[in-house]
Amino acid sequence: MPHRPLARALAALVALATATLGALAVPAAAQAAAAPIHYVALGDSYSSGVGAGPYDLSTCLRSQKSYAPLWAAANNVASFRFPACGGAVTADVLNNQLSSLSSTTTMVTITIGGNDAGFADVMTSCRFGSTSNCTNAVNEAKAFATGTLPARLDRTYAAIRDRAPNARLIVLGYPRLFETGSCGLLAMSSQKRILLNEAADVLAQVTADRAAAAGATFADTRPTFAGHGVCAAQPWIRDVTGVIEAYHPNADGYRHGYLPALNAVTG
Repeated sequence: MPHRPLARALAALVALATATLGALAVPAAAQAAAAPIHYVALGDSYSSGVGAGPYDLSTCLRSQKSYAPLWAAANNVASFRFPACGGAVTADVLNNQLSSLSSTTTMVTITIGGNDAGFADVMTSCRFGSTSNCTNAVNEAKAFATGTLPARLDRTYAAIRDRAPNARLIVLGYPRLFETGSCGLLAMSSQKRILLNEAADVLAQVTADRAAAAGATFADTRPTFAGHGVCAAQPWIRDVTGVIEAYHPNADGYRHGYLPALNAVTG
Protein backbone atom coordinates (compact mmCIF):
# COMPACT_ATOMS: atom_id res chain seq x y z
CA MET A 1 0.00 0.00 0.00
CA PRO A 2 2.62 2.65 0.91
CA HIS A 3 4.16 2.33 -2.59
CA ARG A 4 0.98 3.29 -4.50
CA PRO A 5 1.62 7.10 -4.47
CA LEU A 6 5.14 6.50 -5.81
CA ALA A 7 3.83 4.21 -8.55
CA ARG A 8 1.20 6.77 -9.55
CA ALA A 9 3.84 9.49 -9.66
CA LEU A 10 6.14 7.38 -11.83
CA ALA A 11 3.28 6.54 -14.18
CA ALA A 12 2.39 10.19 -14.51
CA LEU A 13 6.03 11.07 -15.22
CA VAL A 14 6.27 8.40 -17.95
CA ALA A 15 3.03 9.65 -19.52
CA LEU A 16 4.31 13.22 -19.49
CA ALA A 17 7.63 12.23 -21.08
CA THR A 18 5.84 10.20 -23.76
CA ALA A 19 3.51 13.09 -24.58
CA THR A 20 6.41 15.53 -24.74
CA LEU A 21 8.44 13.32 -27.08
CA GLY A 22 5.38 12.77 -29.24
CA ALA A 23 4.79 16.49 -29.49
CA LEU A 24 8.39 17.03 -30.55
CA ALA A 25 8.30 14.20 -33.07
CA VAL A 26 5.18 15.40 -34.88
CA PRO A 27 6.62 18.76 -36.00
CA ALA A 28 9.88 17.03 -37.03
CA ALA A 29 7.99 14.52 -39.15
CA ALA A 30 5.84 17.26 -40.63
CA GLN A 31 8.93 19.28 -41.45
CA ALA A 32 10.57 16.29 -43.16
CA ALA A 33 7.40 15.64 -45.16
CA ALA A 34 7.30 19.30 -46.17
CA ALA A 35 10.82 19.27 -47.62
CA PRO A 36 10.53 17.79 -51.13
CA ILE A 37 13.72 16.97 -53.00
CA HIS A 38 14.22 18.69 -56.34
CA TYR A 39 17.27 16.93 -57.76
CA VAL A 40 19.40 17.88 -60.79
CA ALA A 41 22.23 15.62 -62.02
CA LEU A 42 24.90 17.50 -63.96
CA GLY A 43 28.19 16.39 -65.43
CA ASP A 44 29.93 14.15 -67.92
CA SER A 45 29.75 10.50 -68.99
CA TYR A 46 30.36 9.23 -65.46
CA SER A 47 27.08 10.87 -64.50
CA SER A 48 25.12 10.26 -67.70
CA GLY A 49 25.76 6.54 -67.32
CA VAL A 50 28.04 5.68 -70.22
CA GLY A 51 28.94 2.03 -69.85
CA ALA A 52 25.64 1.01 -68.25
CA GLY A 53 23.23 1.18 -71.20
CA PRO A 54 20.66 1.17 -72.65
CA TYR A 55 20.71 4.85 -73.64
CA ASP A 56 18.16 7.51 -74.46
CA LEU A 57 17.77 8.91 -77.96
CA SER A 58 20.00 11.93 -77.33
CA THR A 59 23.68 12.15 -78.20
CA CYS A 60 24.52 12.30 -74.49
CA LEU A 61 24.27 8.55 -73.81
CA ARG A 62 22.08 8.90 -70.75
CA SER A 63 21.15 5.66 -69.01
CA GLN A 64 18.52 5.03 -66.37
CA LYS A 65 21.06 2.66 -64.81
CA SER A 66 23.36 5.53 -63.88
CA TYR A 67 23.64 6.41 -60.19
CA ALA A 68 21.55 9.58 -60.54
CA PRO A 69 18.25 8.08 -61.75
CA LEU A 70 18.82 5.14 -59.38
CA TRP A 71 19.11 7.55 -56.43
CA ALA A 72 16.13 9.59 -57.59
CA ALA A 73 13.95 6.47 -57.85
CA ALA A 74 15.02 5.20 -54.43
CA ASN A 75 14.35 8.51 -52.69
CA ASN A 76 10.96 9.43 -54.12
CA VAL A 77 12.09 12.86 -55.27
CA ALA A 78 9.57 15.55 -56.13
CA SER A 79 11.39 16.31 -59.39
CA PHE A 80 14.43 15.01 -61.23
CA ARG A 81 16.29 16.62 -64.12
CA PHE A 82 19.13 14.82 -65.89
CA PRO A 83 21.16 17.07 -68.22
CA ALA A 84 24.46 15.21 -67.64
CA CYS A 85 26.05 14.44 -70.99
CA GLY A 86 28.77 12.08 -72.16
CA GLY A 87 31.91 13.92 -73.23
CA ALA A 88 31.12 17.08 -71.27
CA VAL A 89 33.84 19.43 -70.08
CA THR A 90 33.39 22.26 -67.60
CA ALA A 91 32.49 24.69 -70.41
CA ASP A 92 29.65 22.38 -71.49
CA VAL A 93 28.23 22.39 -67.98
CA LEU A 94 28.37 26.18 -67.90
CA ASN A 95 26.88 26.65 -71.36
CA ASN A 96 24.43 23.78 -71.72
CA GLN A 97 23.42 22.30 -68.37
CA LEU A 98 22.88 25.09 -65.87
CA SER A 99 19.48 25.99 -67.33
CA SER A 100 18.14 22.93 -65.50
CA LEU A 101 18.86 24.66 -62.16
CA SER A 102 16.70 27.14 -60.30
CA SER A 103 16.11 28.56 -56.85
CA THR A 104 13.79 25.61 -56.16
CA THR A 105 16.56 23.05 -56.76
CA THR A 106 17.51 21.41 -53.47
CA MET A 107 20.20 18.92 -54.54
CA VAL A 108 22.79 18.90 -57.32
CA THR A 109 25.30 16.18 -58.15
CA ILE A 110 28.14 16.41 -60.64
CA THR A 111 31.15 14.57 -62.02
CA ILE A 112 33.35 16.85 -64.11
CA GLY A 113 36.98 17.55 -64.90
CA GLY A 114 38.18 14.28 -66.40
CA ASN A 115 37.56 15.35 -69.98
CA ASP A 116 39.14 18.75 -69.35
CA ALA A 117 42.28 16.89 -68.33
CA GLY A 118 42.25 14.83 -71.55
CA PHE A 119 40.85 11.55 -70.25
CA ALA A 120 40.24 9.97 -73.68
CA ASP A 121 43.62 10.93 -75.12
CA VAL A 122 45.47 9.68 -72.06
CA MET A 123 43.66 6.35 -72.14
CA THR A 124 44.39 5.95 -75.86
CA SER A 125 48.08 6.75 -75.38
CA CYS A 126 48.39 4.25 -72.57
CA ARG A 127 46.32 1.48 -74.11
CA PHE A 128 47.93 1.53 -77.54
CA GLY A 129 51.21 3.42 -77.09
CA SER A 130 54.52 2.71 -75.44
CA THR A 131 55.20 3.06 -71.74
CA SER A 132 57.10 6.24 -72.54
CA ASN A 133 54.12 7.69 -74.41
CA CYS A 134 51.83 6.70 -71.56
CA THR A 135 54.11 8.32 -68.99
CA ASN A 136 54.25 11.56 -70.95
CA ALA A 137 50.48 11.67 -71.43
CA VAL A 138 49.84 11.01 -67.74
CA ASN A 139 52.34 13.66 -66.65
CA GLU A 140 50.71 16.24 -68.94
CA ALA A 141 47.30 15.39 -67.55
CA LYS A 142 48.53 15.64 -63.96
CA ALA A 143 50.12 19.01 -64.67
CA PHE A 144 46.84 20.23 -66.17
CA ALA A 145 44.87 18.87 -63.22
CA THR A 146 47.00 20.72 -60.68
CA GLY A 147 47.65 23.86 -62.73
CA THR A 148 44.66 24.72 -64.93
CA LEU A 149 41.75 22.60 -63.77
CA PRO A 150 41.26 24.15 -60.30
CA ALA A 151 40.15 27.50 -61.72
CA ARG A 152 37.76 25.75 -64.12
CA LEU A 153 36.22 23.78 -61.28
CA ASP A 154 35.93 26.92 -59.16
CA ARG A 155 34.03 28.71 -61.95
CA THR A 156 31.76 25.74 -62.46
CA TYR A 157 30.89 25.28 -58.80
CA ALA A 158 30.34 29.03 -58.34
CA ALA A 159 27.99 29.12 -61.33
CA ILE A 160 26.01 26.20 -59.88
CA ARG A 161 25.73 28.08 -56.59
CA ASP A 162 24.49 31.18 -58.40
CA ARG A 163 21.81 29.28 -60.30
CA ALA A 164 20.75 27.04 -57.40
CA PRO A 165 21.44 29.02 -54.20
CA ASN A 166 19.29 26.75 -52.04
CA ALA A 167 20.74 23.45 -53.23
CA ARG A 168 23.21 21.12 -51.64
CA LEU A 169 26.05 20.54 -54.10
CA ILE A 170 27.60 17.06 -54.10
CA VAL A 171 30.71 16.50 -56.22
CA LEU A 172 31.46 12.86 -56.99
CA GLY A 173 34.98 11.80 -57.89
CA TYR A 174 36.26 9.26 -60.38
CA PRO A 175 37.40 5.77 -59.36
CA ARG A 176 40.76 4.19 -59.93
CA LEU A 177 40.24 2.25 -63.13
CA PHE A 178 42.61 -0.69 -62.68
CA GLU A 179 43.68 -3.51 -60.48
CA THR A 180 47.44 -3.87 -60.78
CA GLY A 181 47.96 -7.62 -60.52
CA SER A 182 48.24 -10.18 -63.31
CA CYS A 183 45.88 -9.43 -66.16
CA GLY A 184 46.79 -11.55 -69.17
CA LEU A 185 49.02 -11.04 -72.19
CA LEU A 186 46.77 -8.55 -74.01
CA ALA A 187 46.25 -6.22 -71.06
CA MET A 188 48.09 -3.01 -70.30
CA SER A 189 51.25 -3.53 -68.31
CA SER A 190 51.07 -3.15 -64.56
CA GLN A 191 53.36 -0.12 -64.87
CA LYS A 192 50.87 1.67 -67.09
CA ARG A 193 47.97 0.73 -64.84
CA ILE A 194 49.81 2.08 -61.80
CA LEU A 195 50.53 5.34 -63.65
CA LEU A 196 46.86 5.76 -64.53
CA ASN A 197 45.72 5.01 -60.98
CA GLU A 198 48.17 7.60 -59.68
CA ALA A 199 46.70 10.13 -62.09
CA ALA A 200 43.22 9.28 -60.78
CA ASP A 201 44.46 9.99 -57.25
CA VAL A 202 45.77 13.41 -58.31
CA LEU A 203 42.47 14.26 -59.98
CA ALA A 204 40.51 13.10 -56.93
CA GLN A 205 42.60 15.27 -54.62
CA VAL A 206 42.23 18.36 -56.79
CA THR A 207 38.49 17.81 -57.11
CA ALA A 208 38.06 17.25 -53.39
CA ASP A 209 40.03 20.40 -52.56
CA ARG A 210 38.02 22.62 -54.94
CA ALA A 211 34.74 21.10 -53.79
CA ALA A 212 35.65 21.89 -50.18
CA ALA A 213 36.61 25.44 -51.14
CA ALA A 214 33.17 25.85 -52.73
CA GLY A 215 31.40 24.53 -49.66
CA ALA A 216 30.33 21.41 -51.53
CA THR A 217 30.38 17.80 -50.36
CA PHE A 218 32.91 15.48 -52.03
CA ALA A 219 31.94 11.83 -52.49
CA ASP A 220 35.05 9.70 -53.05
CA THR A 221 34.30 6.68 -55.24
CA ARG A 222 37.73 5.08 -54.99
CA PRO A 223 36.92 3.08 -51.83
CA THR A 224 33.64 1.72 -53.21
CA PHE A 225 35.29 0.60 -56.46
CA ALA A 226 38.33 -0.94 -54.76
CA GLY A 227 38.87 -4.50 -55.97
CA HIS A 228 36.56 -4.04 -58.96
CA GLY A 229 38.68 -2.23 -61.53
CA VAL A 230 39.74 -3.55 -64.90
CA CYS A 231 41.55 -6.88 -64.38
CA ALA A 232 39.49 -7.77 -61.31
CA ALA A 233 37.65 -11.09 -61.07
CA GLN A 234 34.40 -9.08 -60.98
CA PRO A 235 35.18 -5.80 -62.75
CA TRP A 236 32.85 -2.83 -62.48
CA ILE A 237 34.84 -0.92 -65.09
CA ARG A 238 34.67 -1.78 -68.79
CA ASP A 239 37.87 -2.47 -70.71
CA VAL A 240 38.16 -1.87 -74.46
CA THR A 241 35.35 -4.28 -75.34
CA GLY A 242 33.18 -1.28 -76.20
CA VAL A 243 34.86 1.68 -77.90
CA ILE A 244 32.62 4.43 -76.54
CA GLU A 245 32.07 2.66 -73.23
CA ALA A 246 35.73 1.74 -72.62
CA TYR A 247 37.02 2.66 -69.17
CA HIS A 248 33.61 3.62 -67.83
CA PRO A 249 31.61 1.86 -65.11
CA ASN A 250 29.26 -0.92 -66.14
CA ALA A 251 25.79 -1.20 -64.64
CA ASP A 252 27.21 -2.85 -61.51
CA GLY A 253 29.71 -0.02 -61.18
CA TYR A 254 26.98 2.62 -61.08
CA ARG A 255 24.76 0.60 -58.75
CA HIS A 256 27.41 -0.80 -56.39
CA GLY A 257 30.18 1.80 -56.77
CA TYR A 258 28.71 5.22 -57.42
CA LEU A 259 25.32 4.84 -55.74
CA PRO A 260 26.75 3.75 -52.34
CA ALA A 261 29.24 6.63 -52.47
CA LEU A 262 26.34 9.04 -52.98
CA ASN A 263 24.24 7.34 -50.32
CA ALA A 264 27.13 7.67 -47.86
CA VAL A 265 26.97 11.47 -48.04
CA THR A 266 23.20 11.91 -48.38
CA GLY A 267 22.32 9.58 -45.50
